[in-house]
Amino acid sequence: MSIIEENLMSKLNFGIVGAGAIAHSCCKAINDHPEARVLAASDPNEERLQGLKEKNNITNTYATNEELFGDAELDAVYIAVPNKFHAPLAIAALNAGKHVILDKPFALSYAEAKEVAYVAAANGKTFTVGMNQRFTPGVQQARSLIKQGDLGEVYHAKSFWFRRKGIPKFGTWFCRKDMAGGGVMLDIGVHLLDATLYVLDNFEPVSVTGQTYTKFGDRGLGEGGWGMSDAKEQVFDVDDFSTALIKFKNGASVSLDVSWAIHQKESNKMDIQIYGTEGGMLCYGQEKFNYGEGSSYSVQQGLNGKKEFEHGDRFHNFINHILGKEELCNPIEQALVIQKILDGIYESSKTGNEVKLD
Repeated sequence: MSIIEENLMSKLNFGIVGAGAIAHSCCKAINDHPEARVLAASDPNEERLQGLKEKNNITNTYATNEELFGDAELDAVYIAVPNKFHAPLAIAALNAGKHVILDKPFALSYAEAKEVAYVAAANGKTFTVGMNQRFTPGVQQARSLIKQGDLGEVYHAKSFWFRRKGIPKFGTWFCRKDMAGGGVMLDIGVHLLDATLYVLDNFEPVSVTGQTYTKFGDRGLGEGGWGMSDAKEQVFDVDDFSTALIKFKNGASVSLDVSWAIHQKESNKMDIQIYGTEGGMLCYGQEKFNYGEGSSYSVQQGLNGKKEFEHGDRFHNFINHILGKEELCNPIEQALVIQKILDGIYESSKTGNEVKLD
């Protein structure tokens, strides 16, 4: 056996479920890890599947997910399909003995997410929802400063992600409640919610009040041009703006506002603003604010000197955890909390009442 063959045999073999646009960048992220490679992929769309195979040197391709899960050479799978199928496919993969990294959101409901967690534990396999915003430099820096006590008691975070014209291509599954479960809150809202709780290191919510709106997409406005669709019927029955207030056991609170379409100057605006008794901070802006005695005021900018983050960080953490080299950045217990809050936001919007979470 050659050295090359030995190296290939020692690598973690991945299967990719779903050959959409995100799958290409994720293949690269996995293949960039020295101890992992993408070996297989599945998608019912033959053209997309062949495109993924050719661009990423994938050996095995399957028309069905069941065939891929039955591939004995695979150690792990990445699932990137419409939200409706997240939980069922994660369960099938775990029961087939595969480690699983799942695209967001976790599931369509907390009940589904709990079932996935049970199956992962029963099979002794690593499971995570790949939340890439946790690895953003500003998020990492803010989490570190809070842990060090630099901001004092953190009592509130104001999180917002506004896209002026960012609705997925009309007709895509993102715009359909039966496939996506929800709109902007389950697309970019989940990322921001997860990043905020990670920054605060606070996963003990007690209640949530939420309101969702559909103000642009149902009028055929606000399309951003991303997403893949050949659908003739352009259904839009999900939220394109959502807001929430989350309260926590320690008395802290988080406000969360997200949009796919909104009247604003900027094409895209996002940040997590932290309020503490000894200082404040913009996570993505990487600015720390402090009022001194009297009228003095100081601003520290570019706190860690790095603006970009690698898309592959979530995959490398997942791989390294399987290999016993790192703790899992997003353990399933935290992912369950995020799902419970998301359920609460939609329930609160439907009923008009605050939803208790503890």
